[in-house]
Amino acid sequence: MATKLKDLSKLCVHTLTTKPWDLKQCIKNYSAAGIHGITIWRNVLEGQNLSAMRELLNDYGMEVVSVARGGFFPSVKKEKRQAAIDDNLWAIDQAFLVRAPVLVLVCGADSRQSLEKSREQIQEGILRILSQAKNAGVKLAIEPLHPMYAGDRSAINSLEQANQMAEEINSEFVGVAVDVYHLWWDNNLQREIQRCGQNGNLFAFHVCDWNVPTKDFVNDRGLMGDGCINVSQIRGWVEDTGFSGYNEVEIFSDKYWAMDQIEYLEKIKNAYLKFT
Repeated sequence: MATKLKDLSKLCVHTLTTKPWDLKQCIKNYSAAGIHGITIWRNVLEGQNLSAMRELLNDYGMEVVSVARGGFFPSVKKEKRQAAIDDNLWAIDQAFLVRAPVLVLVCGADSRQSLEKSREQIQEGILRILSQAKNAGVKLAIEPLHPMYAGDRSAINSLEQANQMAEEINSEFVGVAVDVYHLWWDNNLQREIQRCGQNGNLFAFHVCDWNVPTKDFVNDRGLMGDGCINVSQIRGWVEDTGFSGYNEVEIFSDKYWAMDQIEYLEKIKNAYLKFT
C-alpha cells in the first residue's frame, strides 16, 4: 500500500473527465480548484488557436501532462491505415504546440482480421510516426486496454503485450501508459509494472474505479473509492519503480457528467486524497 497522498501536487485531470466543459473552462476551473496538471483530449483542441491555448495554460499555471489520444492504426483497408498515420502525425503536432511531453496511444483493432495482424499494424504504425515524434520531442505511450475492447478499440490488452512492443521498438520515445481501469484484474500486474519501470518505459499512470455492477463498459467508470479497484496499492507498485509523475484522473461517466461540474471537481479532489 502506498503512503497516503497529502496534497494535490501530483493530481492531473483529463479534460474528458469533465466532458461538459470546453478547454478554457477546464483550464480556469482546474486552476481555481488547486489542480495544475491537465491531460488534454483532442476533441477540445478542435478549432482552437493552439498558441493562444498554450498562453492561457501558462497564465493559469497549468502543466500539460499529455495529449489524448492517437492510435487506431489497424485496418484491413490500406487507405484507412494511411489516414490513421496522417492523423497521428497531426496529433504529434498538436502535442508539440501545447507543449505536451506525451501522446497517449489507444492503439486500435479491426475485427475483420486477427489480433496478431492488428498488433503487427500497430507496431508498424508507431514506427512510421516515430521520427516525427522524436523531432517534436513528444513521447508515445502505448495504453493497453481491457480485453473487452479487443474487438474494436485495442489489440493491446495486457501490460505484458505493451511492454513487449515497447521493448521491441526499443526507443526512449516509446513507452507505456498504465491505466488501473484496464489492468487491475491482471495477476501479473505488479511484475509487469516493475518490468516497465526497469526499462524506463513507464510514461503515464491513470486512475479511476471499476463500478460493480458496471452498467456501461465505456461511460460508467467510477471515482476512486466507488468500486473494487485497490488504486492505492497499484499506485504503490508504480511509485516503487521510481515513477514520480502525475496521477491522472480519467473518468468517463454519464452519471458524473450530468452533475454540476464544480461539485464534481470537489468530489474528484476528495476521492483522490482518500482513495488514491
